Amino acid sequence: MTIYVGNLSFDAEVEDLQHLFAEYGDVRKCTLPLDRETGRKRGFAFVEMASASEETKAIDDLQDVEWMGRNIRVNKAEPRPAPAGGGGRSRW
Repeated sequence: MTIYVGNLSFDAEVEDLQHLFAEYGDVRKCTLPLDRETGRKRGFAFVEMASASEETKAIDDLQDVEWMGRNIRVNKAEPRPAPAGGGGRSRW
């Protein structure tokens, strides 16, 4: 049960997100990805909730809510698509 949280303030910390989502249930994990080159926050996060019902409630209640000065986007996280090309050598 993982939630994608986008359009985050760059001032947001993991603890802030944990506190916000704890209102909806048990937060199992929270990650705030950093840019590989600069080490700066990328403006989005992933929050893992304990149950699907907690996840749904959080998504429904927090979608397009202003938090820390930004209207956040909250939805179910989707897996990244597999890279194209398969890694083989091209004949062209």
